[in-house]
Amino acid sequence: MRTPAGKECRFYYRDFHRGRNIQECRLVRDNPDSLRWRPVDCTNCPVPEILQANASANLELKLTIRPRLLGLGRRKEVKASCRRHHIEIENPYVGCSKCIEERPGLDAFREALEQLEDD
Repeated sequence: MRTPAGKECRFYYRDFHRGRNIQECRLVRDNPDSLRWRPVDCTNCPVPEILQANASANLELKLTIRPRLLGLGRRKEVKASCRRHHIEIENPYVGCSKCIEERPGLDAFREALEQLEDD
């Protein structure tokens, strides 16, 4: 669904049908350590870019909104993990290193790139 910032995000939900007024980020809703979500939080949220860069079905994200120094502003912290291998992912844009190693087509692509670099 398209966020208030104009980006596609599968965790954003809204319902204005027949007088309802529901807007929520389901990543923040499920996180008790986070501040309450506001629509303005979508403007600089990294989650839509992560979802666009990494389409892994095993990717699990956790978004935490925390106040900045002296309560001026809000920062978003994203933690990613792999459901399949039960490990934390350092770079969610790239994905799980073990999942990447298991893809047979990716090895052929990597070898072709190495051959181009050698030439």
